[in-house]
Amino acid sequence: MCGLAGYLGPFAPRLLERMSASIAHRGPDGQGNWFSAADGAGLAHRRLSIIDLSESGAQPMSDPATGVVISYNGEIYNYRELRDELLADHGPFRGHSDTEVLLYLYLKLGASMLEKLNGIFALAIWDPRSTEMLLARDGLGVKPLYYAQTPKGVVFASELKALLEEPSVPRGIDAAAVARHLLYLWSTGPSTMLASVKKLEPGHALALRDGRIARSWRFYELPTGNAPQATEENAAIDEVRRGVERSVERQMIADVPVGAFLSGGLDSSAVVAMARRHTRERLQCFSIEVQGEGAAVEGMTEDLPYARRVAAHLGVDLHTVPVGPEMADHLREMIYHLDEPTADPAPLNAYFICRLARERGMKVLLSGTGGDDVFTGYRRHYALTQERRWRWLPLGTRAALRGAASALPVGSPAMRRLRKAFEYADVEGPARIASYFWWLDPARVIRLLAPELRRAVTREALAEPLVSSLRELPVQASALDRMLFLEQRYFLADHNLNYMDKMSMAHGVEVRVPLIDRDLVDLAARLPDNLKQRGRTGKWIFKKAMEGELPRDVIYRPKTGFGVPLRHWLRNQLRPLVEDMLSRNALARRGLFDADAVQSLVRSDREGRVDAAYTIFAILCMELWCRTFVDGSAV
Repeated sequence: MCGLAGYLGPFAPRLLERMSASIAHRGPDGQGNWFSAADGAGLAHRRLSIIDLSESGAQPMSDPATGVVISYNGEIYNYRELRDELLADHGPFRGHSDTEVLLYLYLKLGASMLEKLNGIFALAIWDPRSTEMLLARDGLGVKPLYYAQTPKGVVFASELKALLEEPSVPRGIDAAAVARHLLYLWSTGPSTMLASVKKLEPGHALALRDGRIARSWRFYELPTGNAPQATEENAAIDEVRRGVERSVERQMIADVPVGAFLSGGLDSSAVVAMARRHTRERLQCFSIEVQGEGAAVEGMTEDLPYARRVAAHLGVDLHTVPVGPEMADHLREMIYHLDEPTADPAPLNAYFICRLARERGMKVLLSGTGGDDVFTGYRRHYALTQERRWRWLPLGTRAALRGAASALPVGSPAMRRLRKAFEYADVEGPARIASYFWWLDPARVIRLLAPELRRAVTREALAEPLVSSLRELPVQASALDRMLFLEQRYFLADHNLNYMDKMSMAHGVEVRVPLIDRDLVDLAARLPDNLKQRGRTGKWIFKKAMEGELPRDVIYRPKTGFGVPLRHWLRNQLRPLVEDMLSRNALARRGLFDADAVQSLVRSDREGRVDAAYTIFAILCMELWCRTFVDGSAV
């Protein structure tokens, strides 16, 4: 719901207009600006009307008595309960928006109100009484918020591109962020490609004063390492089923129609199964139909037959958008809207689905995003649980195992997975769990960097911030707990949720994620490991909970990703773009990568000697990002 921007410092008021215009796609239903020249404070808002469509829900919203002003993006799912609590103190409200509830909750509790919120949000609140600006982001990081300290003061916004409307924001590249993009394929933690621009981390808040960051703190902790509660299996299964339904029902609150993604996988199908119970109208669902030979060449499983089966089983409408190799023509748009050079073409699927949904009048879609990150489901979860079978081997033997794995052929998905399982068999400590998220050996990452960047990045710094975060977890946290923590804190927030927000808001559509509702995350954290990952079966308890809701062949179908045939694209549709963007001259001009090393990698990939598709795509995306946000090229 919407987009926000603002500043604290002696910036020109017209900056608000430029920042707001740059994120107009996030809120096509209205706009508003507020600023105080005396205080050097400004807030802008772009509105996507979902709850309280009247002018009483417009933002920035202020309290006449105190002068406190709020600009907010998101939805607070427990706002009705909070409103009821406030009625005794506050009296009648002007409207029925969650924004007004947030405003008056702040007046009652101050920044401690953040701990009471169940929802998705990024917010900014100016309080003239303390001359402080409060910034905060929801606990799972569903809604983004970027900020930058400049010589003039602090600027912040829902999207990075809005910050670049201020000329004083330094454009210097963060060398460690470049390297981590190669290692993880996405920006980790607070870093972005620009050294001056940071992401407010999930569950964190900032207090700004006098144009500076006065205080930062974490108000929400992921429930990792808590002692699992002993419970009878059938009771736990029932509790999960009820928890999923409560989360979906809670997140369907809206004054506009609510639709859903439906890929035919378990997560989206489960959300749709629960959602259709809580809508008066026939539920509208959306999926993609992959066309072209690339998917078959790479052995990708077709989702659409399963999506159609679920739609027929549940009695919902399914709308499909055909996508094929022409998707590659939209890479520049993808990078522009993502704000970050995420090396995954999967966001294009979300981009086209949300475009179709908006064309059909939908402003809100429910998504199954997060199920694998909360209940398990990725192949790496099974691989981690199997380490007990070989981790007892001496370090030298494990190093030999790693060497043998690196010699495996890369031509088939099965061989690639086997190679990945043992690629870092000799890595010890927290870095071992973090290594499951690496796409390239850290030593090879550094060799791909240009000499200047190579000198600025150490192998140890590459693995951050994942390794440091693991060291902060309680000692009783299991290995699976620790991996799920990394899924939720980094892979989910910095990759999946980031692209889902940006691709949906590019078309003025809000995506909600019931499977990472705060209460459901707490419930999943209380479950013992063997109810989540049981042998080869990931999401065991979730699957059992859905057995009465969905066909078994949908529940127990093999795991597939939300992807596209990237390897095929790079050798075909994207080949001219690769040869242009990653030419020796282009790489030398940019100065981020070693031209000889990159050219050698591209040749080795095309000859089938290595599987470097995603690394090549990462470098391509970084060059596209630089041309868009550093050079200022048109999209």
